[in-house]
Amino acid sequence: MTHRFHTPNKSLERSERVMLAGLMLADSFSGSSESRERAFQAALAEAAELVRAAGGELVRTESAKRDRAHSALMVGSGKAEEWAQTVQDENIDLVVFNNELTPTQERNLEKILQCRVLDRVGLILAIFARRAQSQEGRLQVELAQLTHLAGRLVRGYGHLQSQKGGIGLKGPGETQLETDRRLIQTKITQLRRRLDAVKKQRQTRRKARLSGSLKTFAIVGYTNAGKSSLFNRLTKADVLAQDQLFATLDTTARRLYLAPEASLILTDTVGFVRDLPHGLVAAFSATLEETALADVLLHVVDAANPDHLRQIDDVNAVLAQIGAEAVPQLLIYNKTDLLPADERHNGITRRPDGLPAAVRLSVQSGDGLDSLRQALIEWVQAA
Repeated sequence: MTHRFHTPNKSLERSERVMLAGLMLADSFSGSSESRERAFQAALAEAAELVRAAGGELVRTESAKRDRAHSALMVGSGKAEEWAQTVQDENIDLVVFNNELTPTQERNLEKILQCRVLDRVGLILAIFARRAQSQEGRLQVELAQLTHLAGRLVRGYGHLQSQKGGIGLKGPGETQLETDRRLIQTKITQLRRRLDAVKKQRQTRRKARLSGSLKTFAIVGYTNAGKSSLFNRLTKADVLAQDQLFATLDTTARRLYLAPEASLILTDTVGFVRDLPHGLVAAFSATLEETALADVLLHVVDAANPDHLRQIDDVNAVLAQIGAEAVPQLLIYNKTDLLPADERHNGITRRPDGLPAAVRLSVQSGDGLDSLRQALIEWVQAA
């Protein structure tokens, strides 16, 4: 079967009607039944934001529970038939599973549901395909999509041949991809060569940048924690900062003057998310090197998010994947203006050795930014 990937015509494009489906498995979350249910609902809410970030119109959310995933359908056959009726009744274009599906499960679900199916990995790749702006970013997304596609060459839903666009179908260039593993592998090899060339250019620029005496501080954090907003506020840059997941993908670096004796290079990086696809982490390895090679990580946390402790753990898990777990961190608890009045205290929390361990602030209101600048000065002098 032939796969075609199109760049949607924005003037003619309508949002796809999306149904979000989540399956809670017995081993999905830990803790009491109440905490597991809260975690599951939080994951579904995040998936809903991912759908919107991909440009979809979320019209329905469905969930189910099983002890273990059905090998052929993820959900049971009865539930799949029930959802197929919902798809028909609600005129659904796309069903997004907030689970990782095998190629077989994806094909079988498309046959039963009679519409396209994407899993969480495919959804995140779709968002990255929409957002990548730089040459390197586009190459990285294309590589990740092709690697993901290689295991899904045989698709069971016939109308894909004439699909005119949609979430998950913008990508790997704008050329026809023959469903032949050898040709896709050739394309993957070519992309890796081009990325290697871009990586060498990046290394040259980095070497020139590091030849000076300035330390490099990299902003990291869960997507939508306020990283780009903080970067813009500190450096007076104009990096895209929106209240949505993965608003910016491309790494940006600026010199930040703090005091006569303290300046640094500040970099803004792609946001992390729970279960960030391994293929995406691998594809963005060149960009993420900026994080691993930084002198200090500024770990931005959405303090107003009730799930922020889990988000901190998720970010640290990705940092471990890219070899950045040993880089010193300064935690920055952002969005304190959204907390109850008695919890809005801002300022610096210190480590036993006296260095700042965390800063509480609001990028939106500016309260606490002076404390952050003081903390950065101390870290520059100590790094």
